Amino acid sequence: MSKQIIESHLYNVDLGPRSYDIHIEPGCLSQLGSAMGNIFQSPTRCMIISNITIAPLYLQTVKDSLQQAGWQVSECILPDGERYKTMQSFEQIMDALMQAKLSRNEPVIALGGGVVGDMTGFAASCYRRGIPFIQVPTTVLAQVDSSVGGKTAINHPHGKNMIGAFYQPKLVWIDPLVLNTLEIREVRAGIAEAIKYGLIRDAALFNWMQNNLDSALNLDGHVLSTMIHTSCRHKAEVVMADETEQGMRALLNLGHTFGHAIESMTHYETYLHGEAVAMGTLMAARLSEQLNHAPTGTEDRIRACYQAADLPTSIPSFSADAWLDAMGHDKKNIGSRIRYILLRDIGDAFLAEDVSPDAIRALIASYA
Repeated sequence: MSKQIIESHLYNVDLGPRSYDIHIEPGCLSQLGSAMGNIFQSPTRCMIISNITIAPLYLQTVKDSLQQAGWQVSECILPDGERYKTMQSFEQIMDALMQAKLSRNEPVIALGGGVVGDMTGFAASCYRRGIPFIQVPTTVLAQVDSSVGGKTAINHPHGKNMIGAFYQPKLVWIDPLVLNTLEIREVRAGIAEAIKYGLIRDAALFNWMQNNLDSALNLDGHVLSTMIHTSCRHKAEVVMADETEQGMRALLNLGHTFGHAIESMTHYETYLHGEAVAMGTLMAARLSEQLNHAPTGTEDRIRACYQAADLPTSIPSFSADAWLDAMGHDKKNIGSRIRYILLRDIGDAFLAEDVSPDAIRALIASYA
C-alpha cells in the first residue's frame, strides 16, 4: 500500500460533551503520543491493551510515540480471537489496571481489532466507574466499523456481546498502513462490514464496492482510503442521530441477528465476525424477498458481491429450533420479540418486529 496516494481525513462525532474525532491518515500510528497531548492537559500514565498477534507488530511503535510525548506506559497483552472475548479476558484487563493503579483520568489504548476494542472499551467503562480510552484499530473491520460508535462488550455462552455498555472513546486513530500485515481472510471479513453500509443506506457505495473489490482485496491505498472514510462517515452520521440504538442505529445490525447466531452456534471457532455477518445478510435478504419486502434478485446481487470477495455464502445447517433459540438471546430483542433488519432494496434497510416464527422456519427450510 502506497502512503503517498492515501488522503487523510478527519471527522468529528458530535455528541456534546462526549464528542470525539476520527482521524484517518497513513503513517499516523507513530504520531499518537502528540495527538493525545491535545486531549489530555499533561501526560501521565496510560496502558496499551493489545493481543499476541498485533503486539509484536505495532506495540513498540505506539509505546515509543507515547514515551516521546512524556507518557509512562504499561501494557496488557491478551490472547487473540473471538473465542477469548470472555469474562476471563475482561478479568485479565481489570487485574492489569489494578496493578498499574491507573487513576480516573489516565487512559487505556485499544491497539487491535474489534475484539480488543470492544473489551478495552468495556473495561474502561467499568474501571473506577469510567476512565478514558482511545481506539487504535488495526483490522479492516475495526477501521470501517467497530472502533466508531462506543459499543463495548464481551461475549457470553448464551449470546454475543450480551454483557457491555455504550461508552464512547476519546479518539479514534486510524492508520491504514497497518492493514499491510493482515491475512487476506481478515481483509475479506472487514470488507463485508463496508459492503453493509451500501446495503443499508448507500446503493451507490454498494455498486462502487462491487466495482472495486479486487483493488480492495489487493490493499490498493486509494480504494481502501475511500472505503474506510466513507464507512466512518456513515457510522458517525448514524451514531450522532441515535447514539444508544433507540431507532435508526439498529439498522447497522443488518445480518447480525442471524450472524451472531451462527457465531454462537459454532462456538466462535469457525467463522470470523465479518464472515458470519455476510452469511446472516444473505439470510436477511432471502427473508426480505420471501416476505415480499425486497424485489426478486436482491439476494442474488448480494451473493454475487460476497462471492467476488471470496466470503462464505453457504449457510450452516442447524434446526429451526436451534436458530430461534440462538436468536432469542440477541441483545436487540424487545421482550420475547426477535427484531430483524430487512431490506426493501439495495440501500434501503428497515427494522421489522413482526416476523413470525413460522416465517423463520420457512426460511430455514429453504436451505435444506
